Amino acid sequence: MVYGISTILSRLLNFVLTPIFTRTYTASVYGVFTKMYSWASLINAVLAFGMETTFFRYLNKHEDKKGQVYNNSFLVIAFISTLFLLTGLVFTNPITKWLLNGDLAEFEDQRRYVQYFLWLLFSDAICIIPFAKLRADGKPFRYSLIKFINILTYVSICLFFIYGIPAIIKHDWPMAHFFAGWFREKWVGYVFIANLIASLITFVLLIPEFLKLQLKFDKAMFMNMLSYSWPILVANLSFIINENLDKILLGKYSTETQVGIYGAVCKIAIFMSIFNTAFRLGAEPFFFSHAKHQNAKNTYAKILQYFVIALAILFVALVANIEILKYFISRDAAHRAEYWVGLPAVPYLLLGYVCLGIYMNLSIWYRLSDQTRFGLYISIIGAMITIVFNILLIPHYGYMGSAWVSMAAYATMMVISYLLGQKYYPIPYNLKKILAYLIVSTAIVFASFFIFNRNIYIGNALLIAFIASIVYFEKEDLLKILKRS
Repeated sequence: MVYGISTILSRLLNFVLTPIFTRTYTASVYGVFTKMYSWASLINAVLAFGMETTFFRYLNKHEDKKGQVYNNSFLVIAFISTLFLLTGLVFTNPITKWLLNGDLAEFEDQRRYVQYFLWLLFSDAICIIPFAKLRADGKPFRYSLIKFINILTYVSICLFFIYGIPAIIKHDWPMAHFFAGWFREKWVGYVFIANLIASLITFVLLIPEFLKLQLKFDKAMFMNMLSYSWPILVANLSFIINENLDKILLGKYSTETQVGIYGAVCKIAIFMSIFNTAFRLGAEPFFFSHAKHQNAKNTYAKILQYFVIALAILFVALVANIEILKYFISRDAAHRAEYWVGLPAVPYLLLGYVCLGIYMNLSIWYRLSDQTRFGLYISIIGAMITIVFNILLIPHYGYMGSAWVSMAAYATMMVISYLLGQKYYPIPYNLKKILAYLIVSTAIVFASFFIFNRNIYIGNALLIAFIASIVYFEKEDLLKILKRS
């Protein structure tokens, strides 16, 4: 619960910054922000090398060699991260030209962005295993406290750069002359600096865990750990490609403005993403602990049915109230029209997250049956769809093409997982009801958005009618639940 709350609150705090960023920066500048963090997500997965999961697995396998497991896991990431940092610093100029496509006027700024992110990614990577050790040692409150300090530091410094320093200079408060000498108003680089400072503070707070390391390397164990970790790396990388590559390719085949618009409207989908994360954190331990029960498969089937109901209601509710939620993207009259033009992508993005949530629920079959290779295959298929169709559609349809591809990739993964699951670990899902709720909710969403032009009253009336119909069709189970309580 503690880990889950810290993760969800951190994401919500980040979400709070979205309207502040879109008010401060134009869509083209926010596009740079979006693209840099999309690249960071991909590179983070490579630097982690699947070692976090490997660390936990080998702690259980070698309880008498916990020190060696800790040392091996950390040294692998430390070596890869150091090599990445040194290579990046040497080749900063060509990386900047290739990554950001900057003209000469913007080159120096963009070069700084790359350098900030090199250090940011390095510092985040070497903290992965110390963070994992806190979890392994049963220290959730220390883990969560450090995470909270990180995000609060980031948010506080961002606000100081965006509002604090301009106010000091404007009102000639103490240190106004000092800040006026170097401060550049509305420079997006300060956001990256804030993130780097937060990561460095996290590193300092984790020093007690770093001091427990020994520079000892168990070669035999390392080879075994490596063979275990690389499929995890590929699966994690494939998943992150599905999440972030669309924004990167959008920058390559379109404009920074398109990336900024798409990155901003994607934030509305964070509510669905948080719901999926909360479910996964609570459901995964239950799935494994319940696996030996005689009626386990029936329980899993019922869980998916009600999970789909919850997803469908949230899906309809978000789109029904999008005229309110759009102010979380941008409240500023000068910029909001620039960002709100991307709202038609939201229904497709949300439907994609519905499919992702169902896929996460369905994926329990290959975990329980020790056939995790199928998770790798499915993730790769999703990644290939993301890459190929973004390249084909972005030049013609811009960010709308990316939204369609995101939905298609997750829908494909969901369908493949269901079909394979029914073959290798059949669970008696009530497919007719699940499909009915998905089809009806999707029809309501697209009617509310495109036919009734996002009318909040009609949208919420449809939402109420949808909930009422669910209560009617599920009344028998709901009465049983109420009697038990």
